[in-house]
Amino acid sequence: MDKENSERDAPHLQRTLGLASCTVTGVGVILGAGIYALVGKAAALAGSGVWISFVAAAVMAGLTGLGYAELASFIPRAGGEYHFTHRAFGAAPAFLVSWLLLAGLTVASAAVALGFAGYSAVLVDWPQPAIAVLVLALCAAVLLWGIRESVRIAAICTMAEVCGLLLVIVVGIPKLGEVDLLAAPNGLAGIGSASALIFFAYIGFEEIVQLAEEAQNPTRTIPSAVLLAIAITTVLYVSVSIAAVAVLGEEKLSQSSAPLADVVSQAIGSRARHVIVVIALMATFNTALVLMLSAARLAWGMAEDGALPSGLSRIHATRHTPWVATGTIAALAAGVVLVFRRIELIANVTNFALFVTFLVINGAVIGLRFREPDAPRAFRLPGAIAGVPLIPLAGIVTVLVLLRYVEARAIWLGIALLAAGLLARCGMVYWTGRRQLGAAPAALGGTAAGGRPLPNAQPSKERRA
Repeated sequence: MDKENSERDAPHLQRTLGLASCTVTGVGVILGAGIYALVGKAAALAGSGVWISFVAAAVMAGLTGLGYAELASFIPRAGGEYHFTHRAFGAAPAFLVSWLLLAGLTVASAAVALGFAGYSAVLVDWPQPAIAVLVLALCAAVLLWGIRESVRIAAICTMAEVCGLLLVIVVGIPKLGEVDLLAAPNGLAGIGSASALIFFAYIGFEEIVQLAEEAQNPTRTIPSAVLLAIAITTVLYVSVSIAAVAVLGEEKLSQSSAPLADVVSQAIGSRARHVIVVIALMATFNTALVLMLSAARLAWGMAEDGALPSGLSRIHATRHTPWVATGTIAALAAGVVLVFRRIELIANVTNFALFVTFLVINGAVIGLRFREPDAPRAFRLPGAIAGVPLIPLAGIVTVLVLLRYVEARAIWLGIALLAAGLLARCGMVYWTGRRQLGAAPAALGGTAAGGRPLPNAQPSKERRA
């Protein structure tokens, strides 16, 4: 009884987030800074029909997003990818996939922090690695402050991002009708290549799942938030791409290094350029914040399940945040910044990690339809042939196509991370076995060498390795 009371009184994550908070957090991490850079490069491939590529990329993201929604509707856990894969395929695949995703999120945090440092060069002349490390430290401090406070700051940044995109849309309205929005010089091939590139601008919807143990009514809140976040960002992306083409034209847009800043500058004057730069800084900070939040929750969820060292599962007594996991992720991300420094390579490693994760998640939706067909699902994907749901099957095909666009060095680094994960898994299994063997005599009233009594090793509940 005392042990049950102590477990109940122990620090824990608090369920304070509603549908609006989870959706805004998702919109914030999806928007990020990607749209501020990608629309020009996509226009070089798809021409004035770039908006069609945004719609196609949204459909591709939505396929996997729907898979996440079904899984989250009956497995509402922080560290969702680990628990989804564990239920579908077992402990070892779950660990490897989650390890790769954890590495990807940490590396992504470093990449976005470097992106922040790049934008800041317009305003201050400081060493970019130093700025990136400071941004990561600030993100960690906000996350340690509390989940409610973190989401509020993320919401403020998201509102600023949305306002920046709305400004681009507004200045583009008078120019609508002056350009052929169906012109695609490279045909369907160009639109398809642009869609693959633009998909990266939608990455982030999967991080909403990490809020499952801090969301109210998570079986309904999390799936709804995933789908709403993708829908909202799609409307913004399509509108912005149409406005950008209308103001600059496809040729100028494709040659611009800061396309949205140039759109606003062309429409209402050069002074407005700094407004977009400030908004871009808020966008990159917001993305780094939510990526670190997701990575910390994933590490905490794995540690709670015994898959990572138990120290990572510690919750702060007053702030109710996973402080050890958060500090560890921040330190590792800072190390990545200081060692690699190349944002392109770091971003590609992130893409590889996420694409492998998406493959497994779509596979988990299919696998659990057969392993747990009668499990109650608050959200169930429609359409199946011989029991195989068609939407996650299409998601697998989509991700395999996108993997073709990841650079070779990033793939090899991703494989190296998987190998490191395999070694870590073996180490955890060995360490857990040693602890169980060393504690076994305690159940029989034994003693350690030198006559020292052994602690009682009987667990109150079974933990999966």
